[in-house]
Amino acid sequence: MRQRVVRVALTAALVAVVLLAVPLALAIRSSLYADQRDTLERSALAGAVRVSPDYATGDPAELPSPPEGGRLGLYDPQARLRAGSGPRSGDAPVRRALSGDAVRGDSGGDLVVTVPVSHAEKVIGVVRASSPAASVRDRVLVAWAVLLGVAALALAVAVVVARRQARALAAPLEDLSRHCRAVTDGDLNARAAPSSIGEIDQVARTHNEMLRSLSELLRHERDFTANASHQLRTPLTGLQLALEAGLAQDDDARLRPVLTEALATTHRLHHTVEEVLRLSGASKVSPSAARKIAVGQLLRDAEERWHGLFARDGRRLECAARGTPADVLVPGAPVSEVLGILLDNARVHGRGTVRVTVRDLEDALAFDVSDEGAVAGEPARLFDRGHTGGGPGAGIGLALARDLAVSLGGRISLASARPATFTLLLPVDRDEAQESSG
Repeated sequence: MRQRVVRVALTAALVAVVLLAVPLALAIRSSLYADQRDTLERSALAGAVRVSPDYATGDPAELPSPPEGGRLGLYDPQARLRAGSGPRSGDAPVRRALSGDAVRGDSGGDLVVTVPVSHAEKVIGVVRASSPAASVRDRVLVAWAVLLGVAALALAVAVVVARRQARALAAPLEDLSRHCRAVTDGDLNARAAPSSIGEIDQVARTHNEMLRSLSELLRHERDFTANASHQLRTPLTGLQLALEAGLAQDDDARLRPVLTEALATTHRLHHTVEEVLRLSGASKVSPSAARKIAVGQLLRDAEERWHGLFARDGRRLECAARGTPADVLVPGAPVSEVLGILLDNARVHGRGTVRVTVRDLEDALAFDVSDEGAVAGEPARLFDRGHTGGGPGAGIGLALARDLAVSLGGRISLASARPATFTLLLPVDRDEAQESSG
């Protein structure tokens, strides 16, 4: 930003200097030439006053001293030099002056002024004053050099002032940027310092107020997550222990399957709570640290869990891995949770046979969950949290599935609206599977 401010200020100063210096340089040139011609004209007039009517037959005319570095001469009506200095034969300005008009012009690299001398309404001679044009040009160049020096000094002062102003403007913004980076890195206690510039200070105050509100909001969220974690894990653990104790003590063949199913359900609910808390940030466990299971085992677990639910509705569930090695490892709990959400959507909102297919994409696996129904509503909004359009994306299920997929480095999308097909793309590590099999 500092360089940008300096460039803008320097450009503005340069434009101002050019707009001022160019006309001034032209005015200086015109003024110096006009002054020199005025000097020559005064010398010529002074010489014309001293010319007597009988200068050709009587005493010769006595002309005053010529201008510095110039020449002053008297010419008769035949344009011959009679007194003073100058070309022996009169030039064009002299001949024009013989007609009775004073002439200001150039001749042979000189500035020339000629003044006619009249007597009895008749031109009896011409006084010619001249000086080298080069001397005036040298004075013009000197004046322009001085003007250029003044312009350069003005630009230098403008650069110094612009740098100071740029520093004054950029310093609080750079400080605010550092605080924003600190907040991005997780330091919510960072606060921007006040600034002497009102507009930037207002931004800093707004930034600090936003951080205070955000910190309070995150504190409430962390407290809620911690409370939910404690209040959910404790009764679930107690329920699991009670069911395990019941299974160990009860030999009733009719109750034992029910207790076994209830215990499996509590285990799945425990895993679901763990994944939701991990996704919310309450747990510091990395997704890569999740327990890995083979794809084949994952499909068998999903079929065992969901087969009965679909069967009660008179529907079929088919799970297959097309060309995918069954020993490829994937994060068990989060992938199982995503598939559970997709299967539950297919059960509630779909119809007909539901198929779970795993495809091998070399560096990733594609889990396709499809049924014979169709997706209603806008596909772009299916994964919006709280979407209640009545289609498969109603509620928060698909939003949670999307977040779980992203936490694993994958993504989930609607591959086809009719038949309804959702696809989970999940990167896999082949080396890990090979090490496990070895």
